[in-house]
Amino acid sequence: MLKLLGPFPIAMAASAALAAAVTLAAVLLIWRPFDTTTTTLRSTPSVVVSVRDLARLQSVEYHIERVIDLRDRQSLLFGLIRTQDAILFVAVGQVTGGVDLGELREDDVVVDEARHSARITLPPARVLSTRLDNERSWVYARTTDVLAQRHEDLETRARQEAERTLEESALSSGILARARLNAERTVESFVRSLGYVTVTVTSREEP
Repeated sequence: MLKLLGPFPIAMAASAALAAAVTLAAVLLIWRPFDTTTTTLRSTPSVVVSVRDLARLQSVEYHIERVIDLRDRQSLLFGLIRTQDAILFVAVGQVTGGVDLGELREDDVVVDEARHSARITLPPARVLSTRLDNERSWVYARTTDVLAQRHEDLETRARQEAERTLEESALSSGILARARLNAERTVESFVRSLGYVTVTVTSREEP
């Protein structure tokens, strides 16, 4: 009797275990209360690298002409005789403004790939270069009084003063504001060409 009945309890136990496993699998497929979904948003370094590749973005150039009147006044015989060495120099030059994108930081670019949007904060606009056009600049007048000492470096000093005043003139004329605006428009257009639909570009203030 024991030999005839022995296999049946074992078969019944195996069937019960198989049925329990199938039931548990079905329940897990239908009801998953402990499953969680995490979405991670990360800035894409490729955008940072792409924008940095623009290097120094020259966004505006001012053409400026100035007249430099430089006089070296001299006094002789305890002030009884006054004389001078003078130059009148017509300076023509260009002042270039823009943004150095090499200063772009990782957190200056925030990208949402799912929404195809990007927010970029540019470095402050600066004067990138001031160049005196030597071919178009010229000495209008050079005079040295009879008793005055002639300074051969007077023209060099006039050119140096011209470069300094050219930059001052550009700054007072609002070159930085225009450079910032043009840079923001250029970068926005560039990032849109990468496939981003919503692009916001602003600039950091000079500390």
